[in-house]
Amino acid sequence: MFNHFLSGLELDQQGALKLLNLAQKIKANPADFSQALEGKSVVTLFEKPSLRTRLSFDIGINKLGGHAVYLDSQNGAMGARESVKDFALNIASWADGIVARVYQHKTLTTLAEFSSVPVVNSLCDLYHPCQALADFLTLQEVYGDVSQLKLAYLGEGNNVTHSLMLLAATLGTDFVAVCPKGSSPDSQILKQAEQIAAMNGASVMVSDRVEAAVGANAVYADTWVSMGDETPLDQVKEKYMPYQLNKALLELTGADTVLHCQPAHREFEITSEVMDGPASKIIQQAENRMHAQNALLVSLLNPNFV
Repeated sequence: MFNHFLSGLELDQQGALKLLNLAQKIKANPADFSQALEGKSVVTLFEKPSLRTRLSFDIGINKLGGHAVYLDSQNGAMGARESVKDFALNIASWADGIVARVYQHKTLTTLAEFSSVPVVNSLCDLYHPCQALADFLTLQEVYGDVSQLKLAYLGEGNNVTHSLMLLAATLGTDFVAVCPKGSSPDSQILKQAEQIAAMNGASVMVSDRVEAAVGANAVYADTWVSMGDETPLDQVKEKYMPYQLNKALLELTGADTVLHCQPAHREFEITSEVMDGPASKIIQQAENRMHAQNALLVSLLNPNFV
C-alpha cells in the first residue's frame, strides 16, 4: 500500500482497478461510507484558484464523516512565510492527511518527505492524478472494461495529459496525445508511459495530426492556455483551432464520448454544441472527481474500512 499519492505512479494496474471499483461502490452506496473518515481531519492546501478541486474534496470529506480544513495562500505562501518542511511538520502534528494544489511538484515531494500523514497531489505543474482517476471512473461507467478503449487527448501537452497518459498505460488503454508542434507532453513522462503501456498491452503515441485520433472511443480536451499563463486565448487560437472538439471532429474520429476537465472555454477548445450534446460526459466526469478522491482518501486514511 502506498503512503502518499503524488504522481499516480504509485498505482499498478491491480491497485488502480481496485480504487476505481471502490469509487463506484462509494458512489452507489454513500450511506455505507458515511463514517469512513469519522474523527479525521484533512487539510486542503491551495496555492492556485479552484472550483471543482476545492468543492469536491471539501464536500467529499464531509460525506465520509471527516472534517476538511481549507488553507489558501492568504495565510502566507508555502516556502515564503515559513518553509515547506515546517508546513508539513506542523500540519502533520494535527491533521490526518494533506491535500495540496501547488505550482511546483517539488513542493509536494518536500511535503511528503517531512509529513508523517498521507499527502495527496490535487494538481501541480507535472501531474493531475486525481483528475485522471475521475476520468477513468467515468470511462469505466460508460464502457465497462477500459482496456478495450482508445482515448485521444487534443490540445496542449500538460499536467492533465501526463496523468491521463500514465493511467491509460497502467490500465491498458490505448492513448494518443494530439498536440501542435512545440506543445507536446514532457518527453521523460512520455517515455515512462510507453514503458508502462508495453507491460500492459497498450500503446501510447504523440502526434500533431488530428487523423491520429481516428478510431478513438473518447476524445478529451483541456484549456489551450494553462492556469497561470496570462496569454489571451485569441493569441493562440490559430495554433490550436485545428484541434478543437467540434461536431466535425466527432464525425472524423467516430468517438461517442467527449470529456473535458474544465474550466472550459466554449467555442475555443470545445464548442457548446459538443459540450452540451449527447456524447458529452463532462458533468458526470466532474461529479466523479468527488467519488474517485473519496476512494483514494478512504484507502489512504482508513484502509481497514475497505
